[in-house]
Amino acid sequence: MTNALLIFNARLLDENIDTPGCILSVGGKIRAVFQGYFTDSKTAENLANSVLQEDGLIQNTRLETFDAHGLTVTPSFIDMHVHFRDPGLTQKEDLNSGLHAAVAGGYGTVVAMPNTNPVISSYEAAKDVMERGAALGLANIFQSVSITAGFEGKDITHLKNLNREEIPLITEDGHEVASSAVMYNAMKIAGEKNIIVSCHCEDPDLAAAARPHRQHALEIMEKWHLPAWGGTQTDMSHIPQEVISEIDTSLTEANQLLMMAEDICTERNIQLARQAGCHVHMCHVSTAGAIQAIRRAKEELSDESADFYTDMADAAYEATEEGRRFQPIPAVEHGFSVTCEVTPHHIALCGTEEPDIRALVNPPLRSEEDRLFIIDAIRNGTVDCIATDHAPHTLEDKAKGAPGFTGIESSYGVCNTVLVKEGQISARRLSQLMSANPARILHLNKGLLKPGYDTDLTLVNPDEQWIVDSRLFCSKGKATPFEGRTLTGKVKAVIISGRKIFES
Repeated sequence: MTNALLIFNARLLDENIDTPGCILSVGGKIRAVFQGYFTDSKTAENLANSVLQEDGLIQNTRLETFDAHGLTVTPSFIDMHVHFRDPGLTQKEDLNSGLHAAVAGGYGTVVAMPNTNPVISSYEAAKDVMERGAALGLANIFQSVSITAGFEGKDITHLKNLNREEIPLITEDGHEVASSAVMYNAMKIAGEKNIIVSCHCEDPDLAAAARPHRQHALEIMEKWHLPAWGGTQTDMSHIPQEVISEIDTSLTEANQLLMMAEDICTERNIQLARQAGCHVHMCHVSTAGAIQAIRRAKEELSDESADFYTDMADAAYEATEEGRRFQPIPAVEHGFSVTCEVTPHHIALCGTEEPDIRALVNPPLRSEEDRLFIIDAIRNGTVDCIATDHAPHTLEDKAKGAPGFTGIESSYGVCNTVLVKEGQISARRLSQLMSANPARILHLNKGLLKPGYDTDLTLVNPDEQWIVDSRLFCSKGKATPFEGRTLTGKVKAVIISGRKIFES
C-alpha cells in the first residue's frame, strides 16, 4: 500500500512562489502542486485522486488529508551548523533531544559538528551517529568530520576515506587549523572529493590573546552571579556601576581582538581555498570585514556574480516583491567556490551594550554596525544561508562562561520577526536562506515545493506571536538570550518524507 498525503487550504511558500494552493505527496516525494484556492476538501481530494488515477495508483494508495487553514507550507528548514554533543557530552544534548528540538524548530535536516568527546575524526564514527539518528525517525542528520584528527592540527589522513554522499562537510568548528600548510593540503583533498570545507574563521593567536580579558570578566560575573547568556531577565539593580563597567571593558577588549581574528582568518581561508580549488563555506560570519572579504571573493568568481551584485544592490527586497527570483551565487561542482552562513543571534542582537554584551558566544555578538551590515548582506545576496550554531550547554557550564546558545527552536521566530516583519526581506527570501540555498550547498533534493522533491515540509503561522520560554524547549540546553522576548512566527507542524512527525 502506497501512502499519500494531501495538504490543502494552505499558503504555499518557497523561493519561487507565494500563493494559495495544495500539495500532493506520494511515497515521500512531492507529486503535484496545485495553485489556487482549495478550501473545500472534496475539491482538493478530487484533484489528488485524478493524479493518482493517472499514475495507476488509485487502488493501492491510502490518501491522508491535512487541512492547513491559516498556515503557510514551506520546505522544511535545513541547518548546516548544529552541536548535538553526542557522543560524550550528552548532559548538554544528545541525538534524541537534539533531533526533537530540530523538528520543534521546523528543521527537516541538520549537519552536526564534530566537537564531541571524542572528536569525530573518522568515517566510522560519523556513520555511527547518523545511523543512530536515523533510527529515531525524526529530522535527517549528516555528521561532519573534523579536518584534523582529534582537532590536533596535524593529521589529515582520515580525510581520504570520506565521500561526499555521506559526509558532505568537514570542519574544525570551535577551533581553527593554525597551520596554513595543513589547511591547504586538507582543502586539496576536499576539492578532489567535492567535500565542503566549513571554516570557523578565528586566528588562534588572537583568540588566545582575547582569552584573559574574557576570563577576567567571567570571574567578576561569577562573583556577582551574572549568567553568561545576557537577556533582560537578570536583575542587576544591586550591582555597582563600576563593576558593570569593568565587565564591559574587559569583554569589549576581548571582542575587538576576536573581530580581528575573524577578519584575518577569513581572508586566509579564501586564499587557501582559491589555490586548493575547493568549496569553502564560512560558518557563523559576524563582522563587516569578513562579509566584505566574502563578497569580493564571490564577485571575482565570475562576471555574472559581479553583475548580480550590481543589479540587486539594496533592492533585493523590492525585487522579490516584483516577482524577480533571487539568484544565489552557485557553488561549482568542482573547484573554488565560496558560500557563507550567518546566525539568528548575530542578526538580532547587538553585543556592545548591556545585557547582551554578557551573552557569551563564539564568535561574539558584534556592534550595531556589524549587525546592520549582516542584514544588508542578506538583502544584497552576499549571505547564502542562515544556520543556528545551536550550541546547548548546561546552565552550570553556561554560568561559568561556556560560549554558545540554544537556538534551533527559536530561529524561525527570530528571523521572521527581525527580517520579514521589519521589512528587510520577503518571506520568499527567508525560505531561500533557510531551505533552498542550504539544500543547494549540500546537494540535496530538498528545499523547494516542486514535483520530484522530497516531501520535507514545515507548516508555520507567520503571524502568531509567542514568548520564548526555555522551560518548554525540547533541547536540554535552556540558556538563550531571547528568554522572555516576544517573537512573531510559530512552527505548527513538520512533515518528513511525507510523514507527519511533529505538531504543536
